[in-house]
Amino acid sequence: MDEHLVYAIPLRNRFRGITVREGVLLRGPAGWGEFCPFADYDDRESAPWLAAAVEASELGWPAPVRDRVEVNTTVPVVGAEAAYEMVAASGCRTAKVKVADPRASIVEDCERVAAVRDALGPGGAIRVDANTAWDVDTAVKAIRELDRAAGGLEYVEQPCPSIDELAAVRRKVDVRIAADESIRRAEDPLRVAVANAADVAVIKVAPLGGVRRALEVAEAAGLPCVVSSAVETSVGLAAGLALAGALPELEFACGLGTMSLLTDDTTSHSLSPVDGYLPVPRQAPEPDRAADTAADEATTKAWLDRLRRVEGQQ
Repeated sequence: MDEHLVYAIPLRNRFRGITVREGVLLRGPAGWGEFCPFADYDDRESAPWLAAAVEASELGWPAPVRDRVEVNTTVPVVGAEAAYEMVAASGCRTAKVKVADPRASIVEDCERVAAVRDALGPGGAIRVDANTAWDVDTAVKAIRELDRAAGGLEYVEQPCPSIDELAAVRRKVDVRIAADESIRRAEDPLRVAVANAADVAVIKVAPLGGVRRALEVAEAAGLPCVVSSAVETSVGLAAGLALAGALPELEFACGLGTMSLLTDDTTSHSLSPVDGYLPVPRQAPEPDRAADTAADEATTKAWLDRLRRVEGQQ
């Protein structure tokens, strides 16, 4: 790897407990990759994230079968009015709504979802993401309430932590269940399909070790796939689009319209949706704004130390 650039970009709203997104951009012979595992990933769990960055920077990606990808807009834990405005301004026909946050009640979640339905109209699709927050009984009750508030949910993402709990919820509700954490943090990502725990697989390039590895997981899982981002800059987001572009079938809108969650980007060629779609790039955009989004000295040192540790896991 020829060059390392460490960035720190504030988020517009708290997301996964953080207010600033940080990571390292790596340059190699094929272009740029991004290494940005969240703080709760240890060095072993972070190794696939580095493999994905190395793939992008040294190998490039498989040829796409489509030139654009439909994406959802992502609605964080905000009030109903703000949720309406975000969705109405997005141009997207699908919205992913964060729910089950400790800062909000189920009543507030339902109000947020209902506002999103008002913004999308009857033809739009609403999916919700609980990020493993519920037990089985709570999930079943909440899903039924949210489904009513939405006038029909497309699916519920990761309502419970374990595969067995997902399977139990799936048996008790009429809404599709999508697995995210159960795939990207599992020793065996394919166990979700084997256990009949989900109807949809949410796959992310970085936690699975790159576009090629994610394609293998998608094929073996045998489930409809939604490609989602890990809230990267456009450098890392490009890899998600490369995966979505290379999947043989793509039934659902993808969770790749996440640049709106960041206040800035490392590139002037930001991958922001137009009319609900993003183009499939052949390589990551040049991080020509890296100097404007550079992390401070202490953060830079911490990330480069982390990078070296994770390199030792390879």
